[in-house]
Amino acid sequence: MPAPDWTGVTDAIARAERGGCVVGAAAIAPSGERFSHNGDRRFLAASTVKIAIMIELFRQIDAGTQSLDRRHVLTPADKSGGSGVILHLHDGIEFSVGDLAYLMISISDNTATNLLIDLVGMDRVNATMRDLGMANSMLGRRMLGRAVAPGGAENWAAPDDYAVVMAALLGNRAASASACAQMLALLEKQQNDRRIARHLPRQDRPRWGSKTGSLTGAVNDVGFIDTPGGPLVIAVFCEQPPDPHAGEEIIGDIARAARAAVM
Repeated sequence: MPAPDWTGVTDAIARAERGGCVVGAAAIAPSGERFSHNGDRRFLAASTVKIAIMIELFRQIDAGTQSLDRRHVLTPADKSGGSGVILHLHDGIEFSVGDLAYLMISISDNTATNLLIDLVGMDRVNATMRDLGMANSMLGRRMLGRAVAPGGAENWAAPDDYAVVMAALLGNRAASASACAQMLALLEKQQNDRRIARHLPRQDRPRWGSKTGSLTGAVNDVGFIDTPGGPLVIAVFCEQPPDPHAGEEIIGDIARAARAAVM
């Protein structure tokens, strides 16, 4: 298979940055060739950091210290603002850890995420990020549903780090093979198909999965798309796009160009 021609990707990034957006992008072709633009720069992670929380959860399940069947009864103090549905549900409803993991990934529920951070431990998530080689990324705080106050701890992400961790999931290196399969299945339940999957065909759509992230001034997506040669890994972070919809278009255009480069 010839080496990928990333020219279309660099062109899509250049168009976005001419419009004032700062783009960070990383891709790993099925053959292993890599593309990186601002790959080690720190961007606001927003909800892409939930990938790392998910991995730590499944590592603890592998170790036998957690279970997807464990139950949690919702209390008023549990509820967090921002994205998700649990905020609007009645107190006393019972969730399994598996329910919380699904809600965290598929619809980016912040309450589910904070419950899982409390369950697995923020320090443990960061230790797993270091173990996976994510040198420029971190989980610094719980989900707030808003921008952090000046001087407060933040969640940071570097595109290269997130491409590496997605490749580790696909290669069964992030946890056990069974756990990685379950995590990829969760990513495939992503409800927002306007970013990485934006330009995929509607008929015979290839397998894909991702975790989006959004905050004021940040529109992100990290995931994979199956191609005839194997999975393509894509991580795109958009800082200060003209508006959120433009950020989604930028991610879609970069993903389309990356897919064309390896097809």
